[in-house]
Amino acid sequence: MTSHRPTTLERAYELAREGRCRTVSDIKQALSSEGYDRIQDALYGPKLSADLRKICRENYVPPSGAETVD
Repeated sequence: MTSHRPTTLERAYELAREGRCRTVSDIKQALSSEGYDRIQDALYGPKLSADLRKICRENYVPPSGAETVD
């Protein structure tokens, strides 16, 4: 049985909602570490970046012990 691996775009949205990524750059780093490629191509465009940033802001939870900077 083969497991379904989300597309780069699907995984980017999952990462944004999980609360670990604070920025789109964090999402791109996470995707890279998970072995995704062509990340720049998949996550291209101002509307998409703005959407992911908004989701990150709404869901981000700082690691325990980390100071928040506003």
